[in-house]
Amino acid sequence: MSESKTQITTYILVSQKERLKDLSNRTRVPISEYLREGIDLVLDKYREEVQSQKYLQFE
Repeated sequence: MSESKTQITTYILVSQKERLKDLSNRTRVPISEYLREGIDLVLDKYREEVQSQKYLQFE
C-alpha cells in the first residue's frame, strides 16, 4: 500500500530545474519522484541527527 503524500513548496535553482526536467524527459520518471528520492538520501545521511532530535523533544 502506498503512503499518502502531502504538498510542499520550495525553491530550487533554475539550473537544477532544467537538469531535473532533462533527466525526467529522458527517463520518463517524474521530477517529483527524483525529489522524493533526494529527500530520502538526505534523511538517511543525517539519520542519527534526526533520531537524536526526536529524543530531545520528549525530555
